[in-house]
Amino acid sequence: MSVHKAITKHVEEVNSRVNYYKQLDQQRESLIEEAIFLFKAGENFSVDKINEVTEQMNELARLGVVPTRKQVSKEMVVEFVNRSK
Repeated sequence: MSVHKAITKHVEEVNSRVNYYKQLDQQRESLIEEAIFLFKAGENFSVDKINEVTEQMNELARLGVVPTRKQVSKEMVVEFVNRSK
């Protein structure tokens, strides 16, 4: 394999990881918004799906290029809403 092809393959792989990370980030943000909405409505909410997506993002981050994200706790959601009032 030529150097050019190897570099092109590497760039495509990195680009693919970055695009997938962006999709996961959007999904994570939507799940966080949903948890905030449920809490504000006085309904029960879970952060499990948020943290599943977060773990997928962090797996990509371990490969390099993209940043890690923190796991989200119920307390973090409550604190955010209370600060926003």
